[in-house]
Order: sequence, then structure tokens, then C-alpha cells
Amino acid sequence: MKTLKSLGYLVALPVILIGLWWVGTLGETNFFVPTPALLVEKFGETWFDGERIASDVIPSIGRLVVGVGIAIVLGIVVGLLVGLNRTLRALTEPVFEFFRALPPPVLVPVLMLLVGINDGMKVAVIISGCVWPVLLNTIEGVRSIDPVQNETSRSYGISGFSRIRYQVLPAATPSIMAGIRQCLSIGLILMVISEMFASSSGLGFTIVQFQRSFAIPEMWSGIAVLGLIGVAMSFIFQWCERRVLRWYHGLKEVENAA
Repeated sequence: MKTLKSLGYLVALPVILIGLWWVGTLGETNFFVPTPALLVEKFGETWFDGERIASDVIPSIGRLVVGVGIAIVLGIVVGLLVGLNRTLRALTEPVFEFFRALPPPVLVPVLMLLVGINDGMKVAVIISGCVWPVLLNTIEGVRSIDPVQNETSRSYGISGFSRIRYQVLPAATPSIMAGIRQCLSIGLILMVISEMFASSSGLGFTIVQFQRSFAIPEMWSGIAVLGLIGVAMSFIFQWCERRVLRWYHGLKEVENAA
């Protein structure tokens, strides 16, 4: 019964929105807004009858995974180093705030010149936007560690990597996971933007080609693919978060019960 209830909550709003869309397009012949039935038909024809999954979807997902993965590792490592060193934090904070304020799409022309027009450029664009939420949340998570924990670690002689492994990382993980959640959505957006510039494959390139050739239902089907990728990423992240932060959620339940 609980599973059915959760499933009902999950699909209720999408079903309502699709129903409203279907009612709103009854008897309409708007060229720019396809009916749900037409979109489903074109979705299958566009993405499953040919080789677009292999030529566009899989390469895009691969670049997204590589870019987000590098950004997460880089953000956590640099965030730990900066967060644990007060002097380094004071030196880097203005620079971090400057680069964080730069919209990543404006770096695309620069990265095209520096890296070249290749997959490396697209991955670099994703990294340039995804690293900041993870980096800044890691720094903030390290800074907000309970001073009592720090004093306890010093009292017991816990230092170096052991302190990072058993005290700093667990205490900062909730903030780090919040940064990773933000970087996933940013990564998906930058994946599309990077493929719209000087590219010959990928979801962003394909959607723009559909738009330029006035293949409107096919364009909407590409947008639907992006939405499905976003939903899949969200579910995967929630699954990982529940396991990584199992102790944290348990602690919160105990605190709320008290």
C-alpha cells in the first residue's frame, strides 16, 4: 500500500499536466505545439528507429558524466584544502567569487580558442560551471564543523588524513551533497549549451538542427529526452544520497523525535 501511494504521488502531477496538454490541443492545429499523440509518435521515430541514441544521446551523456565527475572530485579536493587552511581561504575567496559570478556560457568562445573544437572543450565547459557549487559548499561545510569536534580530535591525537577521513569529510558531507545536487542540473544545461557551438553531434546540436529545419515535433522530442535524462539523474542522486547520508538522516530523525 505504501509503495502504491508513493507511486501515485510520483505520477500524479505528470498525468495531470499531460491531461491538460491533451485537452488544450484538442482540435488545434498549432504548428509549434504538437499534440501528445504526435509527440509520442515522433519520439519513437526520431530516437529509436535510427541511430540517434548511439550518435547523439550516448556521447552527450558520456561528456556529462566525465565533466560532472571531474568537477565533483576537483571541487571536493580543493574545497577541503581551502576550508582547512584559514590563510589560503582568505587569499582565494575573492578569486573564487569572481570566477563563480562569470556565467559559464560566456567562456565557451574562450575555451574553443584554448582547448579547440572537440569533446575536451565541451567537457571543460561543463567543469567550468559545475565545480563552483561543489567547491563552495565543501568550503562552507568544512568551516561549519562543530568546534567541539575539532577540539576532541586534537585531544585524541587524530590528525592528517585520519582526521579528514573520519571527522572532516563526514561532517561536511551534507553540504557537499547539496553542492553536488546543484551541479547536476547545471551540468545538464551546460552539456546542451556546449553542443550548440561548433558541434556535429549531441543532443544540443540535434535540437538546434531540428529547430532550424522546422522539424518542431522532433525538436520537442529532443527536449523530452533531456527531461528524461534529468529525471534519471535525480533518481540516481537520491539513491546515492540516501546511502551516503544514511547516518545523517537517522540522526535527524532521532533529534526530531526528541
